[in-house]
Amino acid sequence: MRLRNIRGSEQVIEDSPYVIKSATEQKGKWQQLFQNNNPIMIEIGMGKGNFITTLAKENPQNNYIGIEKYTSVLLRAVQKMETDPVENLRFICIDAKLLGEVFALHEVSKIYLNFSDPWPKDRHARRRLPSKEFLKLYGEILKTDGVLEFKTDNRGLFDFAVEEAPLAGWDIHKLTYDLHQDTEMNQGNIMTEYEEKFSAKGNPICKYIIGQGNSKKE
Repeated sequence: MRLRNIRGSEQVIEDSPYVIKSATEQKGKWQQLFQNNNPIMIEIGMGKGNFITTLAKENPQNNYIGIEKYTSVLLRAVQKMETDPVENLRFICIDAKLLGEVFALHEVSKIYLNFSDPWPKDRHARRRLPSKEFLKLYGEILKTDGVLEFKTDNRGLFDFAVEEAPLAGWDIHKLTYDLHQDTEMNQGNIMTEYEEKFSAKGNPICKYIIGQGNSKKE
């Protein structure tokens, strides 16, 4: 379970230049914030930030925005950035439901979901980040030829995600139920903290890459 309360975390987040506090004011202007025209890519539910930080370091041709709801979790990523700044990476502390208030129509080139909360009870299905409700929201901010990548070790959540994609008008471009044994899809894979933990226990990692209907496939 993620930590939700660390004393002083909110103040650190408030004072950090790496966390964008007036995110709604950046809507439609994220490239201006980065001072370039590079593609905008986001990770929703970034946790402690190992994945997106590594991704940003390896791909300076892109701009990255990590999104995390809990200040006590985001705190870890901010602390890392203070000791090892990454120019093409910034953070936002918001609920994913507010993405439409932060990003303009088709402003984002790629979305990453990694080891999202499974919300196992049926009545909470709409809260799952790969649900058709959230996919509709992602479709509004994602470029028409953009893609979404989702990884999890939770087979139940993954099966749910696979079923939801076509219901929301998305096409599955690539899919695997054992990422680390899939030579093609595992190429260049960056592991998250959870991925390292779960794969070490022998849990297979599921992953899909999806795009909106009629979008260009990779």
